[in-house]
Amino acid sequence: MSAHDEMIGQTERPQGVLARFAAFRENKPHIFLLLLMMAVALLMMDPRTWVLLTISGLAMGAMVFLMASGMTLTFGLMNVLNLAHGAFISLGAFAGASVLLWLSSQASEPSLLINLAAILPALGFALVVAGLLGLVFERLVIKPVYGDHLKQILVTVGGSIIIMELIHVVWGPNEIPVPRPEALTGAFLLPDALPVIGGVALEKYRLIAVVLGLAIYGLMTWIIERTRVGILIRAGVESREMVEVQGYRIRLLFLGVFVAGSALAGLGGAMWAMYREIITAHMGDELMISVIVVIILGGLGSIKGCFYGAVLVGLINLYVGYLEPRLAAVATVGLMVGVLMWRPQGLIPVIKV
Repeated sequence: MSAHDEMIGQTERPQGVLARFAAFRENKPHIFLLLLMMAVALLMMDPRTWVLLTISGLAMGAMVFLMASGMTLTFGLMNVLNLAHGAFISLGAFAGASVLLWLSSQASEPSLLINLAAILPALGFALVVAGLLGLVFERLVIKPVYGDHLKQILVTVGGSIIIMELIHVVWGPNEIPVPRPEALTGAFLLPDALPVIGGVALEKYRLIAVVLGLAIYGLMTWIIERTRVGILIRAGVESREMVEVQGYRIRLLFLGVFVAGSALAGLGGAMWAMYREIITAHMGDELMISVIVVIILGGLGSIKGCFYGAVLVGLINLYVGYLEPRLAAVATVGLMVGVLMWRPQGLIPVIKV
């Protein structure tokens, strides 16, 4: 090879690397941003602390995803802006807490199998109660305002107030402590023999939240992308008339989507109740900021974007809260603003749901 050819090769290699980097940033913005955030945080703190905060952030993100995924479904697949979503989160939290308190003897046992006799009914009851309320809510409140976002905002805010007052009527206005099942308290201790992270304590409940969040994400993605119901729903979003001509009742499909979204909000609320170990009627409204940030950050209506958006929100909350607690309150909104300035359509547009 001549000297001239070597010089050309040397000038082309960096350009090739930069081009691949730019393509990766453009085609996989969610992965790029996630890796960038984790790398910057690792440079600014001890590796043991980084591992602990990362696991905790993933757990927080998984629970936020459970709550935000329902709103992502209703908005992305039905074009319904349901601002009463926070009320469904609160309702799920109170429903799940009621079962846990009722089955407190099972929840206080050290055995995980006995604890499951309280955990599974609590999560199932939260799903059913929120889902049934979603069924009634869609029929009475949402159905008359399909296609009109302004009216949807007005009626769903009013519906949220009514649900909050009903929670006060049934459970009272005071905070309620929620007992976390005994088997989910405490932490796993990583072996001291492991380099760098040896001896780090990982909270059991956070690990379980990560597993549950991944499972729900995988199930939702499979249903939307791989099943006939998912295909019909996505086809109905594109052309409702075409689906109805084939003999399918698209309104029933959309009703099922809304019920599923409400049930997921209830499930997320029950998980958050055990995480915080105390609940109030307005906890759902407080969480709505994170929920709205997540669905905007990920790309309106994108399930995949919602998942990665929730993970990013969970991580940045804990990273910034550790490095500079005074900025923790604005970190989430700052992340959203930064992403929208970079990608106004969000990390993953809805077309890639």
